[in-house]
This record gives sequence, structure tokens and C-alpha cells, in this order.
Amino acid sequence: MVAIADYIGSDQVMKLSVDLNSDMGEGFGPWKMGDDARLLKTVTSANVACGFHAGDADTMVQTMALAVENDVGIGAHPGFPDLQGFGRRPMQIPHATLANMVRYQVGAAQAMARSIGGQVRHLKLHGALSNMACNDADMARACFEAALEVAPEIIIMGLAATEMEAVARNLRCRWAGEIFADRAYNADGTLVDRRLPGAMIHDPQEAAARMVEMVRAGAILTGDGDRLETRIDTICVHGDSAEAVALAAAVRKGLEDSGIALEVFDGSRL
Repeated sequence: MVAIADYIGSDQVMKLSVDLNSDMGEGFGPWKMGDDARLLKTVTSANVACGFHAGDADTMVQTMALAVENDVGIGAHPGFPDLQGFGRRPMQIPHATLANMVRYQVGAAQAMARSIGGQVRHLKLHGALSNMACNDADMARACFEAALEVAPEIIIMGLAATEMEAVARNLRCRWAGEIFADRAYNADGTLVDRRLPGAMIHDPQEAAARMVEMVRAGAILTGDGDRLETRIDTICVHGDSAEAVALAAAVRKGLEDSGIALEVFDGSRL
């Protein structure tokens, strides 16, 4: 099932739409990463780093202000406390402590967003934290419950067809199922490890074609030919890659040329 499916007129023509998101605000101090200003003219949702894996107060405010200016939805993007490793190294942290880290980061994101007239609509876990939570329901629940305690109406964005989705369904919270334009998939719906050949998709046209195919199918199509039917609400293009702007533009054009509209997800409950 696709995020938004409306039947228009007596001939029952289906109109499809999907959100396009990117991870942003991932610089730190004078060190910049990604071309957020250009990406914010293409995407419909932005996941803003909250200072643990990347980002700082100034970067958060600047990124969120640009998101508001471009009418882009703002999300909190909490990660492990790992600036040096960019939050991509697995860490073993007690769930109670992890929950406090999520609360801390969501609270910071809310404060920064409010200061520039915006609001935090959604939560998306970053990097290794997200990858681990895709396979660990208890970890996902600790993170999601912590975020919901701080912001009860926040939309949980997570990797579709994984333990994240199962936990969100159990919590009956608002949900946005995510697929990735620039990553390859394992048979179980998790992402192929970045260290393995073929894990990253660098060609914009290949990424665009894959996303059109998946959205139309209402399913994740894996490298092994498996089909995992799931609700697709949003597509991610990582903002830190050299080809991020070109990928996002190609994916957007490919979707629109195929009659799929770009809209911010509504975060309906599962």
C-alpha cells in the first residue's frame, strides 16, 4: 500500500503520492557536510541531526530555517553519541540510557524548531542506531516510546517491513514507512551493509527507476528478487553523499514523470 491512494472520479483512477526525505544538518561547527540548501528545494521532508552523531545548535537552526522557508517538513534525527564515527558504528548502550538520549535529542530539536517558527513533525533514527533497531524490537520500542513521551503526536519514520514497523504497529503510533533510493536491500528488508559491494547506489537514473518501480508495486524489491509488500510513505536520499543533489532531483523527476506526486506524508496510524 502506498502512502496516499485516492480514487478520483467515476472511472476509479488511482492517484499515487509519496514523500521524499533527506538527512540534513550533519555538519559540525565550521565543518560542512552536504548541500542542504539545494536539497531543500527538492525534498519534502528533512531529518535534522540533533548534535550526537553530527550537528550543533547553529547548524540545527540554520537548516530548520531553510526547511521552513521551503515548506519542508522537519524531523528530529537522533543518533548514537559518536561524532568521530558519524553515528555509523554500533554501540552497546543500556535501553534506559538510550531512551534518555532520544528524549534529549528530540527536546533539542523541538526547541530549535520553535525558535524559528517551525515544528518537529517526525522522528527518524540515524545510522547504526537505526540499523540495530531494525532487527531489535526492544531497542526500537525504547527509542520510539521515549520520543512519544516527549512528543505524543510525533510521526515515527522507520524502515518499512522491519521490526521498526512491527513495533510502531503495536504502539499504535503515527507512522511513515521509509524506503531508500541509494541503498541495496537484503531479503529481509534490511539494508545491505555499507562495507559490502553494491550496497550503495550512485547512479541517479538507476535510483529513480527503482523508486518508481517500488512505489507502483507497493513493495520493497530486493536484490535477490524478493518482493516485500509494505506501506511506502517516504523515500530517503542520504544528504552526505557527493551525488545527493543529483540523486534527489532524478528521483523526484522520475516519480513525477510517472504520475506520482510528491507530498509530505500524513503519518496515519497503522
